[in-house]
Amino acid sequence: MKNRLPRPTQIDSDMWVDEAIWGHRLYDEQTPWLCFMEFLNVLQAELDKGRAFFEVEPNKLAYLPQSRLYLRNILFNNPQLTLIASRYKYDNKEAWSQWYEVMGKGQAGIVNADFSYLENRFPKFEDFSLVVQFLRETTIEGDNNKRWSSQFIFPYGPKCLYEDLKVKENKTPTNDRRFFGRTGELLYLMLTRSGKGPRLLENLQKSVLNPDNKFNRLVAALEPTETVNSSTVKPGGYLPYLSLPEYQALADDWLSLLESDIPNYDAIPHLVNITGLHMIIYSLNRAKAVLEDDQKLTFILEIVSPKKTIVRELSSDLFTEHNNLSRKTIEVYIRQIVYTEEWGQITDISEAISLLKNAYSWPKDNKESEIESANSPEDVINKFVSAAINRHKQHVDKFHSVWGKEIGLSSRRGSRRLRYAPQDTLLKSLVLCVVPKRMEFQDFLEKLYEKYGFIIGDKQALALTEAGRADLEAFSDNARRLEQRLASMGLLRRLSDACAYVENPFGIQEEINK
Repeated sequence: MKNRLPRPTQIDSDMWVDEAIWGHRLYDEQTPWLCFMEFLNVLQAELDKGRAFFEVEPNKLAYLPQSRLYLRNILFNNPQLTLIASRYKYDNKEAWSQWYEVMGKGQAGIVNADFSYLENRFPKFEDFSLVVQFLRETTIEGDNNKRWSSQFIFPYGPKCLYEDLKVKENKTPTNDRRFFGRTGELLYLMLTRSGKGPRLLENLQKSVLNPDNKFNRLVAALEPTETVNSSTVKPGGYLPYLSLPEYQALADDWLSLLESDIPNYDAIPHLVNITGLHMIIYSLNRAKAVLEDDQKLTFILEIVSPKKTIVRELSSDLFTEHNNLSRKTIEVYIRQIVYTEEWGQITDISEAISLLKNAYSWPKDNKESEIESANSPEDVINKFVSAAINRHKQHVDKFHSVWGKEIGLSSRRGSRRLRYAPQDTLLKSLVLCVVPKRMEFQDFLEKLYEKYGFIIGDKQALALTEAGRADLEAFSDNARRLEQRLASMGLLRRLSDACAYVENPFGIQEEINK
């Protein structure tokens, strides 16, 4: 419990355990893409207030996101648009008339809705329909089955940003934390505390926060000039630590992407991937800190082989070990109170309960029935551990597995077990972050180990081979498969039998001398 910032005075959680270790909160149902979208909402709201990437006081973030209900009804609650555009293709006036009638009845969340402004901006209904269809095709995770008020378009600019809402007919829209689960708020706080906020902001204002780009102006045309924002100020998330190396490493990779020559919008998927990786590293390192494990965090990456290899077995075992790490952490974190002087002075159950309430906000006053059957302070602790692990299993416990799959870090391909087996999209993100312009292949492998703990080649696997858990040839073959993969992606060039270079096509630093 040392070195953590004080928890909020008002807590809406059943207990303060997951939050104390990892923050409020790492959420498996919020994908890396939606984490990025929530982050942009926080950043834009804070930018509007003139305080982007700046904390007056730790964990006092409170921001006002946008609702943009006109835009969202038009894009995602508008099922008859295509039919009307087709049926009245040669009768522009009737097309608008029919659509106004349909939207007047079908829209939700807007009081006294009036869509007539659109006809002035899109004299031809067909043009309006084509714009809407184009933007729909940019829907984040477009094959999802989320409700219309939880659909998000690609972040072309500030006008594309809005919060997740629950919208019911004849009811005021309400904020929903299901898909914007506060992981984006943690990301914002991490980057704020990295010390590199000004540089990040300068670069982001040239891309996703640039209001003058043509796509942002196109989205703006779908909203009236004056709108009522249905959103309310959101008290922000809790991040336990003021400073961590993980924050700076995350910001460094963002800057590598943002300051390269990659086109602005093309950088975004790589920002999402690399953010997901850093969040996984953060979650595992926080667990290791509680467990007092000071060994370097490593990942054994299998570059997929057509047949089973020892590298695959080791990677699967390590994936399982990492997957179980957070549950062990919960129990250790709770039971550490047993070794305190305060616990040693406890004489009965009521004193144990009082101490646990003070340290972990458990049990809540209205939930003391959970421990009515306890017959000793030790029994109270056991019941608390059980309750905390059951709560942990709902979301944070799944974070490593779900996010690993989402960013292409883990796979079950060719095996019944999950293991670390990076996909091409993540490999490209890594090259863009790690390689300035070009880098010798063995140096690239070493850099991946240094920055992320990735074990791919025989040099990085030395501890494993010396312990007899694998042979050098298995990891040499693994590295060779990566070399072939990168070459097939156009990211590696072999100049001779002894010289292969990984190349970043968008690098901006000076090329290494040949």
